[in-house]
Amino acid sequence: MRASIRVVLAGALFALAGCSSQPIYTAPADLAQVPPETVAQTPERFGDRSVIWGGRVVSVDNLPDHTEIEILGYPLDHGQRPQIGQPAGGRFIAMLPGYVEKLDYPAGALVTLRGRIAGTRAGKVGEAPYVFPLVKVEAIHLWTAEELRSNRPNIGIGLGVGIGIH
Repeated sequence: MRASIRVVLAGALFALAGCSSQPIYTAPADLAQVPPETVAQTPERFGDRSVIWGGRVVSVDNLPDHTEIEILGYPLDHGQRPQIGQPAGGRFIAMLPGYVEKLDYPAGALVTLRGRIAGTRAGKVGEAPYVFPLVKVEAIHLWTAEELRSNRPNIGIGLGVGIGIH
């Protein structure tokens, strides 16, 4: 009896381990693990360092040779998903080469990116002055609703009969 309980528990732990999400980007050696607001306050400390940041798209601006996406940054979870239930960590501008379709990155969409800090730029949020860190994007991931739902595995462990509606 004890052996069968151990086998069931080991199987359950293995199943749960398989449900944990892995980070989408590997952390480079020079990763600056700070929020955008820290870079905005002391940009000289972080020049050309790598970042993995994420957040909610505020706006997209297509320029002649590149596209800029303004993002409200949030802390990332262990799978590098933006944690929108946490306090925001400042805004930043993601710079992508070429043209990006605005409809592919609608306002409110959640993204995670890997890139390099490329300085700061003074601007405004509404009428308030603001300093935006600039990030040259190396890779960007637009989170789908399905991916965000999969962060909360739909798993239950117990004995007996259960009925679930999904």
